[in-house]
Amino acid sequence: MIKESFHKEKRTSKTVTLGCDLSITGGGTAGVCAAITAARKGIKVVLIQDRPVLGGNASSEVRLWILGATSHMGNNNRWSREGGVMDEILVENLYRNPEGNAVIFDTVLLEKVLNEDNITLLLNTSVYDVTKSSDTQIESVKAFNSQNSTEYIVKAPLFCDASGDGIVAFKAGASFRMGAEPKEEFGELFAPDKSYGELLGHSMYFYSKNTDKPVKFKAPEFALKDIKQIPRYKAIGKDDKGCRFWWFEYGGRHDTIHDTEHIKYELWKVIYGVWDYIKNSGEFDDVDNMTLEWVGTIPGKRESRRFEGLYMMKQQDVIEQQAFDDAIAHGGWAIDLHPADGVYSKLSACTQWHSKGVYQIPYRSFVSKDIENLFLAGRIISATHVAFGSTRVMGTTGLCAQAVGMAAALCTDKNLKPTDILSNGTIEELQNELNIVGQSIPNIPIKPASNLINQAAVEASSTLEVSEIPFDGDWFRLNISAAQLLPLNADENYRFKVLINADEATTLEVQLRTSEKSKNYAPEVILETQSFQLGKGEQYMSIDFSIGVPTNQYGFVTFLANDKVSLKTSNKRYTGVLSVFNGVNKAVSNNGKQVPPPNIGVDEFEFWTPHRRPDGQNIAMEISPAIKSFNSDNIGNGYVRPWGAVNAWVADLNDENPTLKIEWDKAKTISEIKLFLDPDYDHPMESTLMGHPEEVVPFCVRNYVIRDLSGKVLHQVEGNYQTINSFKPSEPLNLKGFTVELGHPSKDVPAAIFEIVCK
Repeated sequence: MIKESFHKEKRTSKTVTLGCDLSITGGGTAGVCAAITAARKGIKVVLIQDRPVLGGNASSEVRLWILGATSHMGNNNRWSREGGVMDEILVENLYRNPEGNAVIFDTVLLEKVLNEDNITLLLNTSVYDVTKSSDTQIESVKAFNSQNSTEYIVKAPLFCDASGDGIVAFKAGASFRMGAEPKEEFGELFAPDKSYGELLGHSMYFYSKNTDKPVKFKAPEFALKDIKQIPRYKAIGKDDKGCRFWWFEYGGRHDTIHDTEHIKYELWKVIYGVWDYIKNSGEFDDVDNMTLEWVGTIPGKRESRRFEGLYMMKQQDVIEQQAFDDAIAHGGWAIDLHPADGVYSKLSACTQWHSKGVYQIPYRSFVSKDIENLFLAGRIISATHVAFGSTRVMGTTGLCAQAVGMAAALCTDKNLKPTDILSNGTIEELQNELNIVGQSIPNIPIKPASNLINQAAVEASSTLEVSEIPFDGDWFRLNISAAQLLPLNADENYRFKVLINADEATTLEVQLRTSEKSKNYAPEVILETQSFQLGKGEQYMSIDFSIGVPTNQYGFVTFLANDKVSLKTSNKRYTGVLSVFNGVNKAVSNNGKQVPPPNIGVDEFEFWTPHRRPDGQNIAMEISPAIKSFNSDNIGNGYVRPWGAVNAWVADLNDENPTLKIEWDKAKTISEIKLFLDPDYDHPMESTLMGHPEEVVPFCVRNYVIRDLSGKVLHQVEGNYQTINSFKPSEPLNLKGFTVELGHPSKDVPAAIFEIVCK
């Protein structure tokens, strides 16, 4: 029994003081990825999350899917899904949760964090204040957990604010902005005016389900009475749910921090009014047995404060794909701005303008210009309102925050401040450390000197040469234009032979296309066009191009739309090779071609995008000369995904025991062997709601054995599904070399490895 007598003075809460190397406020995708990255480098992290679950907008409390540069496969950013921990989380979720259950995704995130001994996790804990040791230095953050009635004081030399609204940076006095910059400040031609609105609003979602008996619904008094107040009400579908209602948005005319509760009530008003319309208006069939299963209780926030760092990203950096010496990540989501009136606006629910390819994001945008021991992460990073329209999405914020976690580890190890990373070559060390864990910074490979594989002789039992993509698939009707995307050699004149089925005599146009920038996949350059007269029925057609691509890069063998013609496809799939289509993906404002109005600083170009599996087969064809881009030299070239080239060793499918042999002139001390496998970086892997056709991507090697040169098994894996596989022996090994024996993922997909890193 506990019994206390009257206190004249107020009682104080239980207080716990924690010390760490890095204090992270915010447990969304950014905070989680920063924490795991830092912890794996050996530093102590306290991760403070004000909600009962991790994930922020991706959690079961909000249920927004994670997306980034892949943009629902609706843009020209091939093989652009975010790497490192962000990829690891999404691949894990695919394996456990291909149906996209948000509650299961909660457990994936929680497990990843709890598995790290160097992370102390505080859920249900809200940071509300900071203490400072000087004008420019944070000493500690203060937080309170209402569930255990405990106050926490977290002290650290380094802090990361990934809280969304920037509570730590705000309380510390850091410079910030809310709203849109005028065009004149940064020369951003797409900057909105006040009539469109300067802030993006919040959204809330609901789930419905069918039951086995009729269910009535009586709307609460606060529900929206007149559905016509929503100009887009005719777009409401009875079977839509979750973040397909992303356009249920409100609050852009309000203070998106301090008015959040008001915004929440308005969104509840919309949701229950919409459900009343679905159930009781008589406009929908077969709704008698439908019921509400879940309605969000907190809104998903898009925009509030943005804090000023050492550099502020702007529209031109995104659209022009600006290169940065301190690049630490990539983005690729469209510049995606929404009218401030949200669901009540008569304007389009969003305005999305895409760049032609991915763009680099600089480290300087994550370092506060005012507070010397503060990192910024998530949607609050240093970017204009327009650039924020692209950098704000969760796949991108998770990837970027990995750089913060790694930078914090470097600062701890070397006793540096965040700004010091930019001096004395440390930024190059940061970039390399990130790439070694899968960051894939565009145009920045793993340094050869950091990988012992580059000192070894590498021998492969076989190497794929694509002289034929076999004619063993279905027919694809050319209702839309289609192209085979292939890694081609400069100035090589290629010949292709395809199998055609024509309903009647017709003409088919074929083009060889490529991109202006060799690392882009927007085929705006038409190198050659040929026309072919076809007779009725099946027939082979030979295409001899008289010119080649200007440099070693991907080319598009392009078949223009003709609905009287079908192409034979193939069941074979190869790493770094795929088919694309000039189709439509309205979810990301892709109508086949981007045609912006004049003078907004955005490019006009066509979209050529893949189809989702199980569709999207390669176009069957004979190829002369054969594509020879898959050799074993690729496993030490520093790139762990296709980037202007395949960058992978791929075995021949007829090789029954694909093997790589690595041998040095003399024995080396090896503490780790890391394999980078193929998780299909082109597939978006949306985390919730949107299901996926498989648990493991078809390109991923499932089974392999690592042996020393005498044949002794050092490491064996069966049933793998993850991208990065790391073998760390309990004690370093003295090896003259080793072999890696792999099984093909399937009879239609050959074994592939992007990179082997040895250290």
